[in-house]
Amino acid sequence: MKLSRFFDDLMAVYQAEIEDLKSDSEGKNVLKVRLREKAQQLPLLLPMMESNPEMLAPAFHQAFIFLNPLALEGVISKEAHQLPAWSALTKSVRLEPWAEALAKLVLKEEGGDRFLVIAAALEYLLRGHRGAQTAAPQNDQDEDEDSSDDDYDGDDGNVGRYDRDDGDDGDDRDLDEAGADWLVEQGFDRKE
Repeated sequence: MKLSRFFDDLMAVYQAEIEDLKSDSEGKNVLKVRLREKAQQLPLLLPMMESNPEMLAPAFHQAFIFLNPLALEGVISKEAHQLPAWSALTKSVRLEPWAEALAKLVLKEEGGDRFLVIAAALEYLLRGHRGAQTAAPQNDQDEDEDSSDDDYDGDDGNVGRYDRDDGDDGDDRDLDEAGADWLVEQGFDRKE
């Protein structure tokens, strides 16, 4: 199925919103903390539900269990005015127990039904279900459990040129040393 223009546009901003929530200015993984804050702020954000659903949807990050991914394939192909009611998806999508109270709060509001459908579709897309219904979803929560906010060591799994072992034994250099070498090449004296 083809992704609608509505979800194509919305997915880009939702993905950016989740990325913004993942780390603080020091690069520490703070996603769990920020998602809790987003859930607490949900009542204040409700007026933005229609105009900016991507601002509220992170409160429901990883709140959905997709029992029938094909139902979501149908949803993501629709434009905003064609979306089904949330009740039409309840046999295909379930909420995690922690998100049920948030959903009740949203459903009391005008447009809440439509918003939950959008939030579920965005999570479906974010987890990478498109075109691979049997693949295991990517799970940021696993990442969060592996590194709490207090003991995060800064290792994001990316191997850098200077500061991580790449297995070549012999060509590893400390980032400070590499920086000092560069400064010398630029004509500065080496700092001892």
